[in-house]
Amino acid sequence: MGNGDVQYSEWVEYPNARLRVEIDKTAGVPTRFVVQLERRVDGSWRQVVRFDHEPENPMGHDITDEGLHMDVYRDGEKVRVKDDFPPVDLIHAPRYRIAYIERHAGVLLRRFERWHDLSQEPSGGTSP
Repeated sequence: MGNGDVQYSEWVEYPNARLRVEIDKTAGVPTRFVVQLERRVDGSWRQVVRFDHEPENPMGHDITDEGLHMDVYRDGEKVRVKDDFPPVDLIHAPRYRIAYIERHAGVLLRRFERWHDLSQEPSGGTSP
């Protein structure tokens, strides 16, 4: 991934969910990042929510112009965008996004599981 760091960590509380983090940096400043919560469905990973800063990608976003936002996915398609986040400096944005997902993963995964009729299998999360 260019000159930057790539970081990956598997979600512990939910065995069939993971947090994927990709960060490219130049001189310690992120030039690109993706922070994405994913859920295993029928043997493949599906997007639950995604935060990104990809100003060089025609389909990407530049948070320095657009601000932070979270794409929410259902059935493989983006169904909504949450954009009411406070301003965050680019250098702190990836960590802020990781912390947000860690704090809200249970709710995000339960909603995704309810939307896809996964109920309590196989993530171990509970559906309301």
